Formats: sequence, C-alpha cells, structure tokens
Amino acid sequence: MLALVAMCVVSAEAKEFEVKRGVNISHWLSQSSDRGEVRVKKFTREDVKLIAEAGFDHIRIPIDEEQMFDEALKPEKEAFALLHNALAWCKEFDLRVVVYLHILRTHHFNAASKPLFTERKAQEQFYDCWRMLSAELKKYPRSMVAYELMNEPVADDPEQWNVIVNECLAAVRELEPKRTIIIGANRWQSFDQVKNLRVPEDDKNIIISFHFYNPFALTHYRASWTDQKDNPLKVTYPGNMASAEEVAKLSPAMKQKYGWLAGEGGYNDINTLEKQIKQAYDAAAAMGRKAYLGEFGVIDGADEPSMIRWYRDVVAICEKYDIGYTTWDYKGGFGILRDNGQPWQEKIDALLGK
Repeated sequence: MLALVAMCVVSAEAKEFEVKRGVNISHWLSQSSDRGEVRVKKFTREDVKLIAEAGFDHIRIPIDEEQMFDEALKPEKEAFALLHNALAWCKEFDLRVVVYLHILRTHHFNAASKPLFTERKAQEQFYDCWRMLSAELKKYPRSMVAYELMNEPVADDPEQWNVIVNECLAAVRELEPKRTIIIGANRWQSFDQVKNLRVPEDDKNIIISFHFYNPFALTHYRASWTDQKDNPLKVTYPGNMASAEEVAKLSPAMKQKYGWLAGEGGYNDINTLEKQIKQAYDAAAAMGRKAYLGEFGVIDGADEPSMIRWYRDVVAICEKYDIGYTTWDYKGGFGILRDNGQPWQEKIDALLGK
C-alpha cells in the first residue's frame, strides 16, 4: 500500500504542465493602483468558477514588482495573500496557472528607458524577485503552476534579452530544477522574434511564448494609447480592412495615414494570420519546444462580427498546430465579459473553438 501511495505521488508530480485555452487576469495584481478592499473584490472565487465553468483550463496572472515587493524587495503580504487565494481557487476548480512578472521597476515594455538592459544592479534585482517568488510558490505542483519570467521584453539587441533571461532561468533553477518555465521572445514577444531567442538545450522544461495582435488596426481599433486613436474608417476582417469608397472621402492627411488599409497591404485572412503564427511555431519547434500564445485579442469597440471571425481564425490556427493560448483579457478592454459583467458568450464560444 505504501508503495502504491508513493507511486501516485511521483506520478502526480511527474505530470507535465499542459494548457490549451486560458484567460489573462489583467489589472488586478498588475497595472492597477487599486489596493485594499477594492483590489480584494476585483478578482474572486466566483470569477475563477465562471472561467472554469465556461470551459477554459487555465489562467495567466500578471503581477508587477511594485505590487508584490516594496523598494527594498520586502514581500507585500496582502498581494501575496491574494495570489495564494487565487491559486487555491484554481486548485479547487482544476485550473492550471501561469504566474508571470508583467512590469518591473526597471522595465516597462513601452518606456523609453529600461535600466534592466544596462544596469547590473537592475538585473540582479530581477533575479532576486524570482528567487523569492520561487521560494514562495515552489510548494504548488509543477503540473498546476508554471512561471513566465517576464512580459514583453524590449531590448535593442535580442542577445541582451537572451543573456538576462538565461541568467534569470538559472536563478529559478537553484530551487526548482524541473518547474515549467515560459520564456517569451524579444520586441513585445513578437512572433517574428522567436527565431532569435536562445534557451538551454538541456533544459526540457521550457515553453516558448509569443503574442499576437495582427492586424493591429483591427485588434487595437481606436485604442487611446496608440497611433490608431484617430482612425476614421470602419475596420473589418477578413479581406481589405477598409473600403476604397470610405478612403476616397478622407482628407489628404488622413488618406496618407490610413489609405493603405483599403489596398493590398491592408488585406488579411486566415492564411495571412497562419503564415505569421507559424513563424513562432516553427522557431519553437526548431528548439524542440512547444509554442504558447500568451496574449491575443481584439479591443472592445472594434467591428463585432469581424472580431468574432478573427478569434475563430486564430483559435483554428492554434488548434491546427497544437499551440496553447490565453486571451487578453478577462474584465478589461479586450475582455470576455460585457460591460454589465455578464459573459460575452459569442466571444467565449469563439475562443473555445465552438
């Protein structure tokens, strides 16, 4: 009997971390000034229950250094308590979890200055964050929890990121030699940058991540933080993203900026998307690793039929190549919930391949 119990424990621990369809939990422990009761209520057991019952098998939890640690890297108790709560709920509802550092004090993907790539002190601080996270989370089964070291690195030279991410990986391996680690490509985890990523050949517990938001004019339609915010055209998918008739009505300045959406360069369909996504898949396969689409989505306010068609095509491509994926996001501007908090069922069905 003891031998059987031991075999069961070994079998459970040896089980691979496997994910297929997930949801990013944005603006909770990341990119948010909410604290106290507001933060507590922002993501709850009921949310995990909804995600699981909808048919997803995992969540991806972004955490920011400034939420989890003070400036002396002392852990923030409340933030870690919330993270542990979420992991307990996921265990209850049989969801896997990717925990990852979204923003560092020394690296924001859209910041002009990124000390992480130029200052040794910043790099050591990054590694120490992961030493502490590993010590805190190592009790969770490897089949349930994976770590993604950092979100959307933006280095001038991909080798800068390769050096840093491999040193960070070595820091995590001090305590956890077999935990599944997810590593993303340079330049906002672009699909065409995976080929430049370098990971240890002898470490097989690595998954390669990329993000996908093409065509940007659709996925970030009139997004306030982008150069698409003044787009006067209706953007659709598939086919040419805008009509020639609409473009003809534009002012010369707007025509120069957006007229290409009605031309050959503005054409997109499932074949266009597949050629791009396959670049990431092929590069990961060449490394002997699985590819993982950690973020993709279309912003609320984009043409809804086009949005649903785009989701269906991206999911179909991922299923064709056995790529796990996580939509961005849950309650945010790309969310699977409507503004009234109710599930956006047509979008959820598309994300689940129904």
